[in-house]
Amino acid sequence: MTQIVIGIVAGIVSGTGMGGGTILIFLLTFMLGVEQHVAQATNLIFFIPTAIVAIIVNLKNKNIDIKLAILISVFGIIGAIIGANISVHIDVGVLRKCFGVFLAMITMNEIYSIVKLYTKQYKNNKNMRQ
Repeated sequence: MTQIVIGIVAGIVSGTGMGGGTILIFLLTFMLGVEQHVAQATNLIFFIPTAIVAIIVNLKNKNIDIKLAILISVFGIIGAIIGANISVHIDVGVLRKCFGVFLAMITMNEIYSIVKLYTKQYKNNKNMRQ
């Protein structure tokens, strides 16, 4: 049952374009005790069907710049090959710490974006009152 809930939560987050894989890796390691390497590899398999669905929906809605997507995909494949080879040779503890730093960076960026948005809205509202 836990696996089903994890899949649904990760799928919903992935479908919104917010990185369901990040949630999936966290839930697999935290809730199920799956080793970091296995969780990351499982995420890669999970990503394929969810990405295909997201691509189809976004192509229908004309939300994809095809030329940019192809360029990014080519270099993403190269980066994935390099990253996969690096991760295979890294100790699980180090890999887990790297993943934690990655999550912290994402969190800091999101907090910064929210603060920036609210600051901008506050200034706009203040200017409108004057």
